[in-house]
Formats: sequence, structure tokens, C-alpha cells
Amino acid sequence: MLVCPQCQFENPDTHNFCQECGTSLVEKPCSNCGTLVTWDAYQCHQCNEITGTIRVAIAAQPLSPLPEFLDLEHRYQVLTGSDTQTLDTQTFGTQMQVLDCQPLRQVSFSNLPELAKPYADLQVHFCGVVPLVLDAWQTEENAFVILEARSHLPRLTDYLRTHAMIPLLQILHWFYEMVDLWEDLEPLRLRQSVLELDNLRLDEDQVLCLQRLHAEAENAPTLQNLGTIWQHLLSQLTQTQSAILHQLLADLQAGTVDTSVELRSRLKAIAYQTQSDSPDAEIMSDPQWYTSNPSDSMSASPDLEDDPSPEQAVTVIPEDSDSDADGDDMPTIVLPMQLFSLEDAGLTDIGRQRNHNEDCFGIETQIYKSQTLSNKVVRGRGLYVLCDGMGGHASGEVASQMAVDSLRNYFKQYWKQADEQNQGAKLPTPDVIREAIQLANKAIYNVNQEGLRSGSGRMGTTLVMLLIQDTEAAVAHVGDSRMYRYTRKRGLEQLTLDHEVGQREITRGVDPEIAYGRPDAYQLTQALGPRDEYFVNPDVQFFELNEDMLLVLASDGLTDNNLLEIHQQTYLDPLLSSRSSLEQGVSKLIELANQENGHDNISAIAVRVKVRPNLDSMRS
Repeated sequence: MLVCPQCQFENPDTHNFCQECGTSLVEKPCSNCGTLVTWDAYQCHQCNEITGTIRVAIAAQPLSPLPEFLDLEHRYQVLTGSDTQTLDTQTFGTQMQVLDCQPLRQVSFSNLPELAKPYADLQVHFCGVVPLVLDAWQTEENAFVILEARSHLPRLTDYLRTHAMIPLLQILHWFYEMVDLWEDLEPLRLRQSVLELDNLRLDEDQVLCLQRLHAEAENAPTLQNLGTIWQHLLSQLTQTQSAILHQLLADLQAGTVDTSVELRSRLKAIAYQTQSDSPDAEIMSDPQWYTSNPSDSMSASPDLEDDPSPEQAVTVIPEDSDSDADGDDMPTIVLPMQLFSLEDAGLTDIGRQRNHNEDCFGIETQIYKSQTLSNKVVRGRGLYVLCDGMGGHASGEVASQMAVDSLRNYFKQYWKQADEQNQGAKLPTPDVIREAIQLANKAIYNVNQEGLRSGSGRMGTTLVMLLIQDTEAAVAHVGDSRMYRYTRKRGLEQLTLDHEVGQREITRGVDPEIAYGRPDAYQLTQALGPRDEYFVNPDVQFFELNEDMLLVLASDGLTDNNLLEIHQQTYLDPLLSSRSSLEQGVSKLIELANQENGHDNISAIAVRVKVRPNLDSMRS
């Protein structure tokens, strides 16, 4: 199958154009001069610009002589020029650059050779840090793995040398990431990967990443070797350097710091002191779960007896739950961040089996930018609402539209008053968010009452809502519409729990198979509209936007059958890049849902958040 580069639609191998969007599967324009070139061409015949898809290939055993193609299908052509080929037979097989002559052809591989397994294993905890495995196969004589090329990414050494002022906390953050990698690479005997200076790269968001994995020699590396690398990295800086950091390097060289646990603790102490010395810095410890009521908040079903209104709960979603195994009392240091960019896109589709669309969504954003020669400040505010209506023709879509309009109008007025009182730089409180949702519920409920609707004739809607104020966010939901968070470090996380019978039983301790074996397992326990305010108890959660992330609000037409979980690497990971189009990405998600599900209306909102260290608050 040929995967369309524009819409990701899978086409038969014999097709020259995408069946879905019409994009050519044979030619593409040169990025330099616009001349049409074939997908398998290495360079443009008009301007000699390299247009081919370059990959990195690694062979487990040395190749001599180098073949023209690595595979029998003649897909991966070896680039033999001195500037495009690198041999490394001492540490981890033979590495070379190859031209992917069939870059649109879908790859399917199940039995990974041993050569590829470390990359696949590390992707779980270091998503984006370790290059992605694009293909892998085993022959009788050799094993091969094809990786994404990263030679275009800047070296960490070059970045340090060419930037005049880099905050100490940013440098400590990179060192801390290297310690994390060191620990995870140790059992795989791949710690040499962080000791090769050319191997340490930075992606577009200045996140530390590896160009490839390097196996260790017979003499296992030590923390003294890591200290040597750090010393070399610091030598690239032109700015005044920290005396306490140099003391740490001296202790590493002397062997008095001999465990990664102790090294991590020392880095924390330096970061803590650095932030404490800065009057404008903010010291933050790891947020913990807290709730004003640990009881189950999903206790009422519309078709069961009325339950008393449960106490309201507010949750703080925990960030990276590094449990500080070293046992010290030093607070975990989180770099103070500021918003760099805020982008969004939304789309809804009728699906392939319904005759009308009961989904609805709304987006309200305000962006304020201030830029000088030394800094760029972005202030952002966003309201994102997605509703999945129910109640039959001319009812479900009415309920979902009413909910969206009610919430948009409420927060427009709320923020207008907050700005007038100079209080607009904070998120609404949990009580304010709940009041807004209760008013939306009341509006739909009153229409049901006025129309004397009963049973399935009572219209209603689910709700998932995201509010953003600079680097803070709140999510509230009622029903089974969901919100997900995707980051390079943690991958995909579902931040909301469905308000349905099956999930309610699981929270009560019932085995999941038994809970979802019930005939009413997917029946909603909460929705806006069918019942009065005593029935609706929204879940409200808060979290920090302290790293680049993609936030996805979705109706169940998109989330059914674990669709996002299965396709996160292909469909969500590319959307973290600022170079990718959110509009196209959401469109591709809708198309995927139509292909794989299609039984329901499909709606999605994608919000891309980019953050940067707050340089003003980090200067000491």
C-alpha cells in the first residue's frame, strides 16, 4: 500500500494519485525551485537540490564491499559518497546513509531483530529522544534496521558555542536528562550513546535527543567519563560559569560521586540554589493529586434511582511523577516556563452511518505578543468546548449547540469583567467553571421541561472543555467525550475518565472485564440536559503547561476502539512539530476515524502548546 503524504490515506501500489485527495503518488515539487521530481530521485535534475528521502541504516555485521541496495526489493539504496556514508564497526555494527526509493510504501514488520529492539524498548520512556525505527529485517547473514535521519539536527556542542547566554537551569536540565538516559541505557549496555559528542543533538524545541545508539566497549564507562563530557560541553560556553557546578565536575573526576542517585541529588541542589538566588524565580515542587472528596463522583445513572449530589472534587493532574528514589528532601526543580505559541484547529464530521451530525464544538482564543531583541513574551487565553449531542433528530444537535453557545457567552462575560478588574491573568476557579457548566445544563433542562419531553425524547449532550491561561490549563467534562495529552516524554495520556456505568464500576473495584460485561456498561452516568443541577457533577482538573504538548478534545466517534492509543505515533507525534499543519492533522484524524470506526459522528479539537524557559525569571 502507498500512504498518501498529504492525507495519510492508504492506496493500492498501482495508483498514481491518492484516491482520497488526489495528491500525486509519483511526483513532488522540489523544495528549492518547484520542479517536479519523482519520489525516488536523490536530487532535483534542475537545480541539484537534494530531494530524496534520506534514512540511516545500521547493519549488525560489517558490509564489505558495500552493496548497491540493502534489500532484495531495492528500496534502500546505499549512498557511497564520502560525505554521505559513515562506518562504525567498533561499537554497534555498520552505519550508513541510504536513499529510500519507495518512501510512500507502507512498512509492516512484527518480528524485530535484536539490533532494533533497544530502539523500540527505549521509545516507551524516551519518545522522540531515541530515533524512530522505520523498518527492520533479518537475513541469514545479517540484520538491518532503518532509522529516521537526524544529521540535520544541531549538535549540542554547536548550540552551546553559538549562543551568547544560556541560563544555568537550562544546562542543568540537559545534564539531568543525560543522567536519566544513563540509568536506562545501563542495563542495555548502551551508555556510550551519551558519551559521543556528535551523538548529542537538539530538536527544534531544544530537547536533548540522540542521533543513534552506541554499544559499550569491554571497559564499561563510568560517571567519570560522563563528567569529562560535561566538562567539554561547558568549555564551549563564552559566559561566566557556575563555581558550584565546576565543583561537582571536580568531584566526578575525583570519583567521590559514584552513583547516578547521588549525581541527580547534586544537580537538584545546584538548581535549587540557582533558583533561590534569583529574586524573581519561582521554586515549584512536584504537584500531587488532591481531592476534597475521595468518594466516587460518578454515582448516578439517568435510568437508575436518584442519588444525593456528591461532594465536588477538584483534581490537580500530576506531571512527571519522578518519585525521587534517592530519598532526599530537596524539592524537584521545574524550570519556570512561559508560553511561546498557542495554536488550535477543530473539525466535525457526520461519519459514514449517521444521517445527521449531533456533535458541536467551539473555539475562543486571544493571543498577545510582545517582542524585544532579547526576549519574546506571549500571553494566551483559550476556551475549547466539544459536545456530543443525544436525543434523536433535531434534538441532540440542539443540545450540543446550546451547551457550546452557553459556555462561550459565559466566559466572554467572565473574562471581560476580570480584565476590567485587572484579574484576567488567572484561570477561573473550580466554582466558576462548575457554575458555567450548571448554567448550560439548566438551559437545556428548561427546554426539555417546557416541551414536556420524557424518556429518550429528552435531549442532552456530553461535554469536554479546556481552558488555557498562559502556562496553566483546566479541563472539565461531563459524559464520555474525552481529552488527551500527548508529549514526547510521556506519549499519550487520557486525562478524563468516562462518565459511564462500566467505568463507574471499575472505580468501585469491579474487575474491568466484569464491569464492561454488563449490558448497560456504556450507558452514560452523567450528561447535560436530561436532569437538573443536582444530577450534574462535572469533573474539574488543573495542570501546568510546562513542556511542549498536544491537547486533543474528542467525541467517542474518534476515541472508540482505542483509535488514538493505537495510532498515536503516526498521527499525533508529527503534530508536535511547528512545521506541521494542525488543520491537516485534525482532518487526517477524522479520516482515520471514518476508516476504522465511522459508526458515529466524529469531532476533534487539537491544541498545540509551545513553551520556553522564562529567561527573565531565571537570570541570577
